[in-house]
Amino acid sequence: MNFAPQRYSLVCAIFNLWYYFMKSQPIKRALISVFTKEPYFKLAKQLHEMGVELISTGGTGQALSAWGLPWTSVESMTGYPSVFGGRVKTLHPIVFGGLLQRVEDQGEAESIGMEAIDLAVVELYPFRDAVASGSDEQACIEKIDIGGVSLIRAAAKNHARVLVLSGVQHIEEVQEHLQANQGSTAEFRLKMAVRGFEETAAYDRDIHRWMSLGFVPELHLESGPIRTLRYGENPHQKGFFEGNLDRIFRQLWGKELSYNNLLDLDAGWQLMWEAEGPSTAVLKHNVACGASRNTHPKLAWEQALAGDPVSAFGGVVLTKHPVDERWAESLNSVFFEILVAPDYSAEALALLRQKKNRILLKWESEAMPMPYVERSALGGVLLQESDRFQSGPEHWDLSHCSILPEWVVEDMKLARILVKHAKSNAIALVKNGQMIGIGAGQVSRIDAVRQAIAKAAQFNHDVRGAILASDAFFPFADGIEAAAQAGITYVWQPGGSIRDAEVVAAAREGGIEMVLGGSRHFKH
Repeated sequence: MNFAPQRYSLVCAIFNLWYYFMKSQPIKRALISVFTKEPYFKLAKQLHEMGVELISTGGTGQALSAWGLPWTSVESMTGYPSVFGGRVKTLHPIVFGGLLQRVEDQGEAESIGMEAIDLAVVELYPFRDAVASGSDEQACIEKIDIGGVSLIRAAAKNHARVLVLSGVQHIEEVQEHLQANQGSTAEFRLKMAVRGFEETAAYDRDIHRWMSLGFVPELHLESGPIRTLRYGENPHQKGFFEGNLDRIFRQLWGKELSYNNLLDLDAGWQLMWEAEGPSTAVLKHNVACGASRNTHPKLAWEQALAGDPVSAFGGVVLTKHPVDERWAESLNSVFFEILVAPDYSAEALALLRQKKNRILLKWESEAMPMPYVERSALGGVLLQESDRFQSGPEHWDLSHCSILPEWVVEDMKLARILVKHAKSNAIALVKNGQMIGIGAGQVSRIDAVRQAIAKAAQFNHDVRGAILASDAFFPFADGIEAAAQAGITYVWQPGGSIRDAEVVAAAREGGIEMVLGGSRHFKH
């Protein structure tokens, strides 16, 4: 049998594939329509030097003129002016025909005088910024881009021929590609098309959320590029993240963050954002296994670790304290996966970087967690307001206790925050600014109480005089009776059970000072 023809066909197929992906396609005409102008100056200048005709709308065209670059107006191409206060500028068959025409459409395009456009540089109106700034409803509506979204989608759809740039963050990459290839390759056009559809999808999602939630002015919208993670919760699951981590923290050292890392960091971020004062916490599987409020950084870490040193192994450490060399030496003796701190001394960084699998993050700002929480359920999405209610002493019912010392009030506030951020049913034990026990994710409240007390006993923490906080009311007196038997002195719970009188009576009989906080904090 003669295999020569088959080999020849295979070689041709491989060559054609290489030719398609690697051959550079020249850019002769580019449409530029951007909101912010200055970041695009170098790109526009580069395109002009490459002999590319620049087509633009009025505002961007004025910037091109100011830069000394020639340009062709969209209005002169289409024969129509910009109308309705700029609402309609580029929405015309001449423009979209230039973007959407294929190679096989060339004859038809020439017959009606429709020239091809090879590059679309588009930056959308900053709708998200308008909402976040508190602009009124009409001002936000005027920042909903129509023509820009359509231009990006048209160029991305026709990426077989057209290159699209849809954001300032990709300008330098496009410049480098054009310089290296004197045009665009199919592989790069596909990459940029994906980014274009990411941009329009996020943009439309922001608008939909803002409108469906009733034009909420304080709604901080959040979206970002999609990144592929090493895997999901388990190695056989794919994992992805869509969002902007840079506004929360900056990575200084270590491997790429994983799906489970991000879940732990989210839980820790929400906890630390609400925690008052100089706090440090250790999280494992989205739950604090140790926490401390102490002005001394090293002591705060040692108290947080002592809460449950076994569970802390491989955990995530979050702190509001800068890390110095002395503290870093103590940290370095324990295996943890991630450390998040507001700052690090040069000596601390050098020491902590000795372990390559450790991830070091720096808080980038006092970024507020999202005001809305969403999760998938039943093939759809559940959306709710974040639990932001600050249940301070001014909201508490103190009629079932004597006057509380200030240190008890502070420990109760810490215990309430810790139990609020633990999976329900949840119980937290705090003593002298240190979490000494946690019971989380239990199917009954008495089980959560027993687990918290057992955790404290496991690591020789004395629960006598401790504060017990519950995320929801006690449906029966058994949990209070177990707490009294262990020697716990103070209980914070929301109240609201039909058996509150029975529960309060059990507390009084057991020598427990009980505070009814009034706010339930389920976390499922």
